[in-house]
Amino acid sequence: MKKLFSLILISLILFAALPLLAEAAGTIALSTASARVGDTVTVTGVNNPDTWVAVKAVDSLGNILVFDAVKTDNNGAYSFSFTVPESVSGTIRITAGYGSNVDGNPLNIEQPPPTPPPVRSEHTGAFIGSHGSQLSYNATVVKIGIPKTTLPVNTNANTASAVIELGTTLAKDILDNPGMAILTVPSIPGVNCYTSKIPAGVLSDSQGESFLIFSTSLGSITIPSGMLAGMPETQGETAAITISQGDKFGLPEDVKAAIGDRPIIQLTLTLDGTQMEWNNPDSPVKISIPYTPTAVELANPESIVVWYIDGSGRAVCVTNGRYDPNTGTVTFTTTHFSHYAVSYKQVSFQDVARDAWYARAVSFIAARDITAGTGGGNFNPDDKLTRGQFIVMLMRAYGIEPDTNPKDNFADAGNTWYTGYLAAAKRLGISAGVGSNMFAPEKEVTRQEMFTLLYNALKAIGQLPGGDSGRTLSSFDDAGEIAPWAKEAMKLLVETGTISGRGGKLAPADTATRAQMAQMLYSLLSK
Repeated sequence: MKKLFSLILISLILFAALPLLAEAAGTIALSTASARVGDTVTVTGVNNPDTWVAVKAVDSLGNILVFDAVKTDNNGAYSFSFTVPESVSGTIRITAGYGSNVDGNPLNIEQPPPTPPPVRSEHTGAFIGSHGSQLSYNATVVKIGIPKTTLPVNTNANTASAVIELGTTLAKDILDNPGMAILTVPSIPGVNCYTSKIPAGVLSDSQGESFLIFSTSLGSITIPSGMLAGMPETQGETAAITISQGDKFGLPEDVKAAIGDRPIIQLTLTLDGTQMEWNNPDSPVKISIPYTPTAVELANPESIVVWYIDGSGRAVCVTNGRYDPNTGTVTFTTTHFSHYAVSYKQVSFQDVARDAWYARAVSFIAARDITAGTGGGNFNPDDKLTRGQFIVMLMRAYGIEPDTNPKDNFADAGNTWYTGYLAAAKRLGISAGVGSNMFAPEKEVTRQEMFTLLYNALKAIGQLPGGDSGRTLSSFDDAGEIAPWAKEAMKLLVETGTISGRGGKLAPADTATRAQMAQMLYSLLSK
């Protein structure tokens, strides 16, 4: 089962699962400080002897221009050359290694003499250059362990679209073996719709922890190998995964105004030309959209949000959406395709000082509708957190909807703001209550209760974290104070680094404040 935390971890540490690569260990230099489109630039450096180094070039919008591997010699020296691609200006950032990359000096791209823009032939729909020749574009596929592959990009000016097709052999090489591959498509003038065609059976049958990043100028889609697992009759069909520029036409005026001129994209899936509804909680897809915040937004990045636009035009916040200043993109994960938009929603409370240690965390969860505060413009950060408050904020944070008109609920669920959430928590096995069919929603929640409910919620939605922090329960002085019913949850959360304790203690019986809860959710969702 693919897990959200595993997807995020693998996306952040791009090459960590590839044993042939060595940690970047020294120098990197460029043959020139500036270049024009079409010029050859050489990257040289020193790393560990007789190993592989990944060289990557990224433009100022976050588009991956070059991604390849080069082998070092017996002295650790390496040299790699690439051609500056078309439609690039400003600066290119070159890195080498993996994980903690070594940066070279920025490569300044000089503007070439102006040339007439490409025009579209009314007879063929093809892109035509300044001398009447048809422009052709190529995409590249790179994955450590397989040869670099160049694929033609089929453009259609009438539909402003571009299509790249992966054959069965290449798709299997990419997705049947663990690791990450990148399909990079150049930015094409006049194109606002990019499609990657992949044999559907490969996306249904692949079992390995493998991913394909479909990188375009509109954004990138990280496609897991089991994306279509469970969908019937995919054998022999072609899956077309499309990212296109969205249209605000038809949206409510308040939604249009909130989005403004920020990006809006549409994600679609078709099988042999027929559009399909895709929803697979076991194989979430990661999306990254290039975005340049305003000065105000950059000062409050926690208020940059992602909205899912449903069929009626209603905007629903994607709670894991966030701005990543390192990549200059807004990223989020989703288990279904639709319209998604970048927006900005700054929420403040009169009892949360701007310089408080929890201020960003509170703004983050409020902007995502995880909390509306306690009323009267207050958040009450120092109040002890109740079990009812915790379960509601937790379930909102992970998109677990409350039950409507529940038939079965805890005896003390009442008829209030948390009633439907308690019913859903009981139905999904997130909580069995405190005994005698009681949940005790007004009782202060302890840390071990928080971590157990968090564990149960992530287990219910198939998003338990992975990884190994190197720590165990025995690493903490008070591990013996953990209740038997909480040990399984706290063991996994400690081992995966989800919780780290403080001062060598986990303090399982301590209670938490509302500010501490906000900080915990902020830490989990903003990774």
